[in-house]
Amino acid sequence: MRGKTVIFDLDGTLADTSGDLIAAANTCFRDMGAGDVLDAKTDAGTALRGGRAMLTLGMDRLGRASDTATIDRYYPILLEAYAADIHTHTVMYPGAMDAVEQLKSGGYGVGIATNKPEGLAQRLLTSLGVRDAFGSMVGADTLAVRKPDPEHLYEAARRAGGDPARCALIGDTDTDRKTARAAGVPCVLVTFGPGGGDMAALEPEALLERYADLPAIIDRLLG
Repeated sequence: MRGKTVIFDLDGTLADTSGDLIAAANTCFRDMGAGDVLDAKTDAGTALRGGRAMLTLGMDRLGRASDTATIDRYYPILLEAYAADIHTHTVMYPGAMDAVEQLKSGGYGVGIATNKPEGLAQRLLTSLGVRDAFGSMVGADTLAVRKPDPEHLYEAARRAGGDPARCALIGDTDTDRKTARAAGVPCVLVTFGPGGGDMAALEPEALLERYADLPAIIDRLLG
């Protein structure tokens, strides 16, 4: 019988990637002649919603919210800038990898399901020296679907050696909550990510304030 797995979101869950994402977006705005439009501290939550969200916010501040053509044109430029400088500011959250190793020691498979493009996610995890710790890594373009489609989560569980019906998803957004709900599996939402907001309002099966608590939470949810 396939085992139980714990599948993690990446941005805002395992690692704070917002600083490098904001820097890549500002590269685009400087190219437009607008300077640095986004701020790494106040706009971190938008950064974790992806490149288009950052470009849309910036264009709105420039009074060009409806200029979707420019957003479309700069999106690949943003990805290129991000790929060239992917982990200057990015850090793993405290205790994240210790929790991953404890879960593995406890017999759980571990994997990643992220809406970051697969190539960028692989590059980032490798640069951070943690890629080999995970049994799977399913990105936004790995399959024909992405979160919140449950198949995205199911495939991450399968590739980590698990039974898709016996997994839990660790995330930080409404997208993660919707994914777990659609998949019929438990969801744990972190309270420390820059996404902010009231995670309790999303009614996950558990809230995670610090990674040291995760193994016990998973034992309760999947044990």
